[in-house]
Amino acid sequence: MRTKPDKISILVVNGRDIHRDGHGYLLDPADWDKHVAIAIAKEEGLELNDEHWAIIDFMRDYFNEHEIPADARFVFAFLSGHLSKTNKEGRRHFFELFPYGYVKQACKIAGMRQPRAWSTG
Repeated sequence: MRTKPDKISILVVNGRDIHRDGHGYLLDPADWDKHVAIAIAKEEGLELNDEHWAIIDFMRDYFNEHEIPADARFVFAFLSGHLSKTNKEGRRHFFELFPYGYVKQACKIAGMRQPRAWSTG
């Protein structure tokens, strides 16, 4: 049985065509920049603040260093340390910032490809 290929969508940001899969994830993480993040966040109904950017920057730095996206637990631990809170409080605050979660919103806004299977924390 054949499966249909994912639908490709294009997001135009500052005159650049940003190619995405049918769920809105970047096909090429190298296309990401802060303008792309702002455009995707707007689609998600989010206005990014300094706390969002701290998380996104951590995720991008991790990706650039390790060549794989950070697991959600690393992001929650980063946020807990950043806020000087417990891991449980950091995780709770994460979901206040990204109500649809790590994979659905944070990874998409941070320019990650759509994950196949990840721990969502």
